[in-house]
Amino acid sequence: MKKTVCELFAGVGGFRVGLNGRNDNRNWDFVFANQWEPGKKNQYAFDCYAYHFGKGHNHVNEDIGTVDENTIPNHNLLVGGFPCQDYSVARTQALGIQGHKGVLWWEINRIVKAKRPPFILLENVDRLLKSPAKQRGRDFGIILYSLWKLGYAVEWRVLNAAEFGFAQKRRRTFIFAFHKNTKYYTKLSKLDSLDNWVLSKGFFQAEFPSKFLKDHLSTELMDFNDMVDISDRFKFDFKNSGIMLDGQITTMELKAKEFTPITLGQIRQTEVVDEKYFIHKDANKLEKFKYLKGSKKIQRVDKNGYEYFYSEGGMSFPDDLDSPGRTMLTSEGSVNRSTHVIEDAITGNYRILTPIECERLNGFPDNWTDTGMPENFRYFCMGNALVVGLIEKMGHQLDKIFKSEKDINIMESEEAAVTFEQLKLGI
Repeated sequence: MKKTVCELFAGVGGFRVGLNGRNDNRNWDFVFANQWEPGKKNQYAFDCYAYHFGKGHNHVNEDIGTVDENTIPNHNLLVGGFPCQDYSVARTQALGIQGHKGVLWWEINRIVKAKRPPFILLENVDRLLKSPAKQRGRDFGIILYSLWKLGYAVEWRVLNAAEFGFAQKRRRTFIFAFHKNTKYYTKLSKLDSLDNWVLSKGFFQAEFPSKFLKDHLSTELMDFNDMVDISDRFKFDFKNSGIMLDGQITTMELKAKEFTPITLGQIRQTEVVDEKYFIHKDANKLEKFKYLKGSKKIQRVDKNGYEYFYSEGGMSFPDDLDSPGRTMLTSEGSVNRSTHVIEDAITGNYRILTPIECERLNGFPDNWTDTGMPENFRYFCMGNALVVGLIEKMGHQLDKIFKSEKDINIMESEEAAVTFEQLKLGI
């Protein structure tokens, strides 16, 4: 099977760097890429992507909602990291079904429906499995239902990058979907146990070995009439791993067989660092960091006049150099509770991480984002990015899968199947 890829919500190229490296030397052919930062006059992330991979007709810098899905080249793998939003749907007056405007899952769904890639690999925050709070599991249930109706099986796993040898405690949900017309799907459908797939035969286990911890649960999507019914009634306690096949869901809590992680000390720059990153000479900034990272119990009043205490635990100050970094947010580099503060390798004085160190936390090459964007946006891009080493490991599995698959036109094969069914019914 040709290793053709469509990359949605491409950012600065995390999926592409993970699959191909910075020089596209692993033969994954990215036939289409889209990146658009809403509300931004300057499209720095796209500019960074184009700087490294070139500008061309297949690198599109526009709102994905305006892209005609029929103009996207056919591809065998669709990848992308999309935001956790409200995926609920409602029935329109014309009895159609419509999701919330601007919700990017529906753009993915639209493109998958039009192009039917044999394989899909998506990334999202770990809370996707539990959202929304008032109907836990509904949003992920909608995603599974959508893909099931389009002919896919889905495996998912929440991965903490640090548990598999990387430099950041970044937990993300990865979703791997594969169409019923693939050999890979056939392999799964022949198993007598979905548990066996999750714990032994599946996509994630080879590169991210884990063992059963607790909470084996099952449910069925067939109990629901349509997407609106799922949106209205579906509620389920998804665990950190699982599989959906033919509408049947099996999920369980797994514990990673941990690797030795890379530490903050190992990714820290050992050369002289610009003074602008140091905070030890600014008493106000130093005290602000200490306060933000310290434990606190603050009395507050809600909108109804009820008094309560807001409590917050303390954080290490400075950050432990013998541990991997915490989850990096888009606010990294600002005076913020989540910003890392470390001891400088040469002076021992307190400072924030440099953009290069943030790139290292995600596994990007040094100065990957040094492409003309402001420094605060370099931090922003890394706060949005994924850990590329995880994608590199997934790429090893994808290589094996693609070698065993033949190129197929899923849309044509589905049309043929419908025609055959019509013939059987005498239509």
